Amino acid sequence: MNGATGGPAEGARLLRRLREKRGWSWSDLARGLRDTADRLALPSPAPRQVVSIQRAVARWESPADRTRPGDRYQFLLAHLYARTPGGEVVLGADSDFAILLEALRHFGMTDDRAVKLVELVTFALAPQAEGHLSGDADPDLVHRLRMDITGIDSLIGTDLFIRLQLRLSPVLDACRHLLRTDRGGERQEVVQLAVDAFALAGRLAFENRDDESAAALYGEATRTAARLEAPARRAAVRTSHTMVLLHSTNDLPAAEQLIRAAAVDARRSPGYMVQARVHAVQAEICARAGRGGAAAAALERAWMSLAQVHPGDHGGEFSANYLHGFEGLCALKAGAAEHAHDVLSSSLGKLTGDREAVQRGIVGSDLALARLILGDAVACTALLHEAVDVAAGTGGRVAAQRIRAARHELRAHREERFVAELDDHIHEAFIGR
Repeated sequence: MNGATGGPAEGARLLRRLREKRGWSWSDLARGLRDTADRLALPSPAPRQVVSIQRAVARWESPADRTRPGDRYQFLLAHLYARTPGGEVVLGADSDFAILLEALRHFGMTDDRAVKLVELVTFALAPQAEGHLSGDADPDLVHRLRMDITGIDSLIGTDLFIRLQLRLSPVLDACRHLLRTDRGGERQEVVQLAVDAFALAGRLAFENRDDESAAALYGEATRTAARLEAPARRAAVRTSHTMVLLHSTNDLPAAEQLIRAAAVDARRSPGYMVQARVHAVQAEICARAGRGGAAAAALERAWMSLAQVHPGDHGGEFSANYLHGFEGLCALKAGAAEHAHDVLSSSLGKLTGDREAVQRGIVGSDLALARLILGDAVACTALLHEAVDVAAGTGGRVAAQRIRAARHELRAHREERFVAELDDHIHEAFIGR
């Protein structure tokens, strides 16, 4: 089953054969994809409109179009065809699932990608197929789910957010099940597990531009965190929710109200790392609102808190490298481009780990803007090229926003060749994929 022998036209024929074998129209398959996305708590492939998904289905089946299903559609198709019309999971040779994989190979899917797709689907079906969710919160299940969450979280910066979101979907189902059981919902380790899963899912939904799901998931995380005896975790969830709200809506009053609630929990916690992060987010909100003095005061509190962090301090990932990024943004908002350039350069040079790739894209974009303000448009575009590669590799939404803002400021140089080359790079990385 090698895609090289048939090509996209054969892939289109096989997709049509699969659909017609089940007696489905284009709209039937479109509804199935939409309903599967809803059931798995994933954003729909199109804006909840069957007609939009139907048009995508028609393009896949057209030999002349050469359009192939993207990652999210591949997962949803695989999830649909992994089950027989009677609901039985069948993944072996000659199954509809195997035929789908053959079709996708004809569209150019590599063997490595096929293996990953199989892993995603079997991972999603495993809790139901193996009966994992039929009992109470046994230690083995809790441990397995914890390892799943930790593993998915560790891949941020090295894999696309949509793939991580797909992998997390069955874990969310398992956590919700555990919370519904009589004893499971009372155990702190189970509640903490669910909070971490919901918060991570909210982050991934935000990065995948599904703000409605992100808000709902963070709300679920916050409500569940109310059962915890650890105020630091509640503060961390609220702080992450604040950042998502800020970058998806720019609703400064709402974001400020949410971070104040996080600050209350942070003050009740002995963890200085979470306090530093809360103050850093407060500084960004103040800077965006034009309150430079308040932003500077919040940054000072953040640095003081960070200086008191000790080994074993809890509150998520936060360091001086991240805080320099917040300080640089505040300096840009205050019109202090030289100071912004210095602290952002320091931050970018130290954000070298895979886990820090998302932040590297954000800081690199802000540094590019500082370079432009200081009069070096060529250096600005060079930094933006690097940021584009990082943002495209992770799917980072905030970095993409900052790249767009910096590119807008380059409009005075739009006739220059280096700007045209940047535009080509942006198109290839974000649109042409």
